[in-house]
Amino acid sequence: MMYALPFQTLLHFPCASKFTSSTRPKDAMPMDLHCKFSSLEIKRLSRRMVLKFCGFNTLLLSINPVLAAPMPEMKEPEVIRTLKLANGVRFQEIIEGEGPEAQEGDTVEVNYVCRRSNGYFVHSTVDQFSGESSPVILPLDENQIIKGLKEVLIGMKVGGKRRALIPPSVGYVNENLKPVPDEFGPRRSLLSHANEPLIFEVQLLKVL
Repeated sequence: MMYALPFQTLLHFPCASKFTSSTRPKDAMPMDLHCKFSSLEIKRLSRRMVLKFCGFNTLLLSINPVLAAPMPEMKEPEVIRTLKLANGVRFQEIIEGEGPEAQEGDTVEVNYVCRRSNGYFVHSTVDQFSGESSPVILPLDENQIIKGLKEVLIGMKVGGKRRALIPPSVGYVNENLKPVPDEFGPRRSLLSHANEPLIFEVQLLKVL
């Protein structure tokens, strides 16, 4: 009758075989050689496990610095501030510019786009399709230019761009104030909205 060896016994005696000296076939491997080969096989398996474990640790070490690398610092998006003047004009500095600064009494050359407060297009010195521009010459004198736009242009540097909301009280209070297109259709379209706030996006090209 065969008795099952405990699990610990199998671990301590890995070369144990079911063949005894009386029952082992003639061509069976001698027990001492069987023990040697079994021990060698266990050593090979142990070595493979160690190499695999070491290789796994090396992989972790190579990946760990990447995972532990600090996140790049996130910069807050630049916020365009809106300035409000005493007369109700509000404007934003889109591009600051680097050239000479416009002063009251100067004559300037500008491009502009005029829209209603709901965004609908009214007039522009830049052709929307071709991109060609027809800049206008404006004196910074409130007797010749709408007062709101004059105050937006004062302090601007050449190359700068501002977007402004101009109330009607400092806008086209009369038809002789600039900027007004020369063509009848665009002129009529612009003046028909003289009693409502208008949005001007103006770029200063030159101080003359």
